[in-house]
Amino acid sequence: MALSIPGLLRERVARTPDAEAMRYRDNGGWATLTWAELQERVAEEAFGLRARGLGKGDRVALMGGTSIDWIITDLAVLAAGGATTTIYPNSTEAEVAHIVSDSGSRMVVVETDEHAALMPDDVDVLRFGAVPQAGGDYDALIDGIGQDDLATLIYTSGTTGTPKGVELTHDNWLTTSEAIASLGILQPTDLHFLWLPLSHAFGKVLTMAMIAAGVPTAVDGSVERIVDNLGELRPTIVAAAPRIFEKIHGRIVAGAREKGGLTFKIFQWADREHGPATRWLADRLVYRKLRDRVGGRIRYFVSGSAPLAAEIAEFFERAGITILEGYGLTESSAATFFNRPGMIQIGTVGPPIPGMEVKIAADGEVLLKGPGVMRGYHNRPDATAETIVDGWLHTGDIGELDDAGRLKITDRKKELIKTSGGKYVAPTRIESMINAASPYISNVIVHGDRRKYCVALVTLDPDTAANLTDAESEVEHAIKTVNAQLARHETIKRFAVLEHDFSVEDGLLTASLKPRRREIERRYADVLDSLY
Repeated sequence: MALSIPGLLRERVARTPDAEAMRYRDNGGWATLTWAELQERVAEEAFGLRARGLGKGDRVALMGGTSIDWIITDLAVLAAGGATTTIYPNSTEAEVAHIVSDSGSRMVVVETDEHAALMPDDVDVLRFGAVPQAGGDYDALIDGIGQDDLATLIYTSGTTGTPKGVELTHDNWLTTSEAIASLGILQPTDLHFLWLPLSHAFGKVLTMAMIAAGVPTAVDGSVERIVDNLGELRPTIVAAAPRIFEKIHGRIVAGAREKGGLTFKIFQWADREHGPATRWLADRLVYRKLRDRVGGRIRYFVSGSAPLAAEIAEFFERAGITILEGYGLTESSAATFFNRPGMIQIGTVGPPIPGMEVKIAADGEVLLKGPGVMRGYHNRPDATAETIVDGWLHTGDIGELDDAGRLKITDRKKELIKTSGGKYVAPTRIESMINAASPYISNVIVHGDRRKYCVALVTLDPDTAANLTDAESEVEHAIKTVNAQLARHETIKRFAVLEHDFSVEDGLLTASLKPRRREIERRYADVLDSLY
């Protein structure tokens, strides 16, 4: 059994050396690497980094978009005995300075000149695709890595507070990726398309799981090319944040509404539950076109990093595309719960993966224990002691387990709203419902803590809403539809449609596309006050 991530890759090479491992953009087309070729590239960079001065346990910060070069350099740092520190490519100078300093990174590898300019003067700056190369005894090199050695420092995206460095060991990644592979969902005949940021734990654990399962990965981090890549690659496994599935759904519904007439009536008829007598026709008229748009071979979409609205999951299920929703934190190596084919319950994130334990605290908080739980927060023993108590990781999420052991997440503990009347409201669920109620809505923030009632900030999707003539009426209709399904104290009494959508670039979304609630409430405090 492998004791390190490079050891996992070595085992994969021993099993299937000539099978395709990676596919990546090259001169406008797609190039490939076998597992043996991938390991050779990793070994060359590992010895080059050692010659550059990288020692055992030294940290190397990586800053850039998702690419084959990131994957190779990440694995090379680990093979050299070091640990990688990830930096989101759109991080500010202050964020970069904090991560590099707090992690103690001696080297950084960057993608662009702009990234290089953000780096402190006392670190060695290299470029992806131009890391030094050398040779040596690779087996001896990686045999010196222990399973308890630090592999990755990932700084939490910080929807609230200052980002903390999560220490994840080789064993954390190994046990999690091998547990995922053991579920039998991933097959060597699959093709995994990876576009998610590798600076995020979700993208990292997917990469490790594909090595464990022997599944080839096509890599292209360009968000603009996602749709084109789906058509070109025709992948079978694709993971994304819920926002991506919401956008696909929104564009389809908005497109049908804009065409109007018979086209929209056909869509409305098709988009419901059908029996055998009419399902084939609904599929032929509507759903087959959706499957073709995403390549025609999707076996499973995987959703993580935020709750997926049940309405969205049900839409894709009707279309013959199953979304396997999972759940995990950076602190639990990203993938702790996973819905399994054949026992999916929409609205849950499935049971825990093998080896992980779960229990629900008296106040409803989800607690986790197992080999995927982090070693701790870097340089933060106080925060570690607050988060891991008697071996149990306190997730900060509120949830419940059904009779089959599947977890349903209600909301973040810190984000629960308590109105001035003493009633509790879970905003995330309501936000997802409003978002799913209109193809033109992009983001929703429900607000009402210590207030008389709840209100909402709403942004529109710039793609689907470009031709929308009456945004206020559209949003009002969506909110009324959702209000009819809520308890009285949960209903949205007033709302404001903002001029601009939230984005990662303006600091209002995390890299995994989750709204930074506290920052949004701070920035739009005047708008919120005007609703009371």
